[in-house]
Amino acid sequence: MMLHSALVLCLLLITVSSNLAIAIKKGKRPPQTLSRGWGDDITWMQTYEEGLSHSKKSNKPLMVIHHLEDCQYCQALKKVFAQNKEIQEMAQNNFIMLNLMHETTDKNLSPDGQYVPRIMSVDPSLTVRADITGRYSNRLYTYEPQDLPLLIENMKKALKLIQSEL
Repeated sequence: MMLHSALVLCLLLITVSSNLAIAIKKGKRPPQTLSRGWGDDITWMQTYEEGLSHSKKSNKPLMVIHHLEDCQYCQALKKVFAQNKEIQEMAQNNFIMLNLMHETTDKNLSPDGQYVPRIMSVDPSLTVRADITGRYSNRLYTYEPQDLPLLIENMKKALKLIQSEL
């Protein structure tokens, strides 16, 4: 019985390791933990401070996404955000990206409350853009899945403002 269990365990280990080797050979990157499902091809910052620093150095806007794992609205937004090619491309090439599941000490990032999901734009001069908002007057920075066209428009607006102001 002991020998049988050892044999089964060995076969299981061989199967798992060979599948892992195949995945590595195919060049599949393991999912990036910092993406948290928002887009694995995007380079994500670890902290708000790191995001601000990279934004300033690269002269790119910082997009801060506040969300929670157990929030159904966040999950719905995350799904369409991750599937939208235009958003993923802009996020990857033109923005410094940060998604947070906790609040920062910067009160400028919660001017109208600490709700989720909340997506805010910070320009390289480290100014939170109060002029780039969603469609709700009571939760200025919230977006719903059907608001993706507005989010894309706002991302383009953030890029234009940098060119015209800085």
